[in-house]
Amino acid sequence: MFASRRRTLAMVCAGLALTAVPAAAAQEVNVYNARHYGTDEILWNMFTERTGIRVNVIEGKHDELIQRLLAEGPNSPADVFITTDAGRLAFAAAEGLFQPVRSPALEAAIPAHLRHPDGLWWGLAMRARIFAYAKDRVAPDELSTYEDLADPKWRGRILVRSSSNIYNISLVASILVANGPEKTLAWCRGLVANMARPPQGGDTDQIKAVAAGVGDLAIVNDYYFARLAASEREADRAIVAGLGVFFPNQEDRGTHVNISGAAVLGNAPNPEHAVALLEFLATPEAQRYFADIALEHPVNPKVKPHPVLEAWGPFKQDTLNAAAYAERAEEAMRIMDRCGWR
Repeated sequence: MFASRRRTLAMVCAGLALTAVPAAAAQEVNVYNARHYGTDEILWNMFTERTGIRVNVIEGKHDELIQRLLAEGPNSPADVFITTDAGRLAFAAAEGLFQPVRSPALEAAIPAHLRHPDGLWWGLAMRARIFAYAKDRVAPDELSTYEDLADPKWRGRILVRSSSNIYNISLVASILVANGPEKTLAWCRGLVANMARPPQGGDTDQIKAVAAGVGDLAIVNDYYFARLAASEREADRAIVAGLGVFFPNQEDRGTHVNISGAAVLGNAPNPEHAVALLEFLATPEAQRYFADIALEHPVNPKVKPHPVLEAWGPFKQDTLNAAAYAERAEEAMRIMDRCGWR
């Protein structure tokens, strides 16, 4: 995955079909956004209404935006970079693209394990990597930990997307930090042996496959399940009607959580406005958007999650700092390759 990010800058920039951001101005902030949620425009409008600062946004894939930033160098108009997954933020930070931010408002609103220790990036919304299971085929007392999914009792029952998926890479990296490389490799081999089919599709596809009886349990981010459960479409709600959710590792380190996050670019032409935008995104007003529109967990503990998520009850989070597992992503990918996870 990371190797593919090293594509030549010329090829990437030539392939970008993005509108240029206007030149820096006194009352604007320029955002490169890889979240791919069209409803994020609500956030930008809220910020402009509150501050008078216009938000100019370029949307693109994570790799493309990173390569664009590298190509633009000190001439980049970008102030803020937003993406999903701490691993992606760690990669960009390793390229020297971010500047540290010190903000009492951000430090008060965002728990320490959901932000970079040196302020290079900040979590905006959180998602948990959970189990979605068939209630009629999985007994509650069968469920416990990520590690338990390597047990032969799960043979032919597990569904999960590919090893190239960043959410799985981060999960395996967190297990690597917790258990070390030898145990993680053994676990990974057991998990692969227990897969109901070769990995295919996204998290929603895994949930649908459990509902269809292809497997009994899927490893997914909880907001995918929540969006189906909260959908206005009866067909979506029907998919999850016979399924349950389970937060693993509640008796030890807690369930793995990941983030959507943001950083201020090192060459930001409007750094004060960039920090103001990050601080706004951590406010209860903006955090309600992440909860109610995106169905992600707010990082700000003062804000309650969406009722669908809240109904599942509070859960113990793995408080391993996101930077710690993000730094082990390369090693995690090598283990996933060795164990045959495709």
